[in-house]
Amino acid sequence: MRALHFDGSIARAIDVPPPEPSEDSAVVRVTLAGICNTDLEIVRGYMGFRGILGHEFVGVIDEGPTEWIGQRVVSEINFACQRCAMCQANLQRHCPERRVMGILDADGAFAEFVRVPVANLHMVPENVSDDAAVFAEPLSAAFEILSQIEVEPGGDCLVLGDGKLGLLVAQALDAAGARVLAVGNHPEKLAILARRGIETIVTEDWARDPMPLVVDATGSAEGFELALAATRPRGTLVLKSTVAERRAIDLAPIVINEIEVIGSRCGPFPPALSALEADTVDVRSLISERIPLREADQALRRAEEHNAIKILIEP
Repeated sequence: MRALHFDGSIARAIDVPPPEPSEDSAVVRVTLAGICNTDLEIVRGYMGFRGILGHEFVGVIDEGPTEWIGQRVVSEINFACQRCAMCQANLQRHCPERRVMGILDADGAFAEFVRVPVANLHMVPENVSDDAAVFAEPLSAAFEILSQIEVEPGGDCLVLGDGKLGLLVAQALDAAGARVLAVGNHPEKLAILARRGIETIVTEDWARDPMPLVVDATGSAEGFELALAATRPRGTLVLKSTVAERRAIDLAPIVINEIEVIGSRCGPFPPALSALEADTVDVRSLISERIPLREADQALRRAEEHNAIKILIEP
């Protein structure tokens, strides 16, 4: 099969053996896969990953348990042991023995087929298109914030970053009743939020008044400092960015201003799928381009361009 493989220095589309199902896994024929910022950071050295990239996808079960064959699915990305204390507490994404699709010791979905544990699968509702379903994983990451903190209806919230995840986070918080201000560098991307009634402003025009809840979705090493400065004393700062670059940071403001810092990663799929089914979040406007798998290395380069939002790969 064809797959986008990263060898530690170069990502290129090559032929590799197809995966085979095991007792507790299924093989999915990938219909669509999406490039996220984490994929780009991996190519820059994040996590030291080697293998097939990609963890956002929708597809159809090709091999596996009989009851799953032919089902249209999305999948959670953390392959957990299902035995440890974290797994027993339903926190499989923190399993100490976990492998992570396309990120840590497990091949990903930028391929014709991908193998995933049956426990990770979620059926896609009939009225949710493939174009929407491919956003299930990043949208679940956006909804994770709502499972970590209490968002007060009408409460002020600042979202920094107008990339793929920032646009989803702003919509998730808005749907929860927060009064969101989204700050970014690209008016055409912010316009997606403005059309949904979310207040937006370009970074250069932002007065930087401290807010009680700030989300850093900049995807940059300097984003933390910017977000920290924008968080008011005793406020909450949620970090959504993962970057390969290491940067010296001053933690004194966290102590001085008694700021609560929360790391936020993967999230629950059911709320994301429900939002897609109810069409309460606009994901289709985030699609910039579709690129065939055979040109997937070019898709990565396209995803790095400033005017791109979500680049989809079609096997």
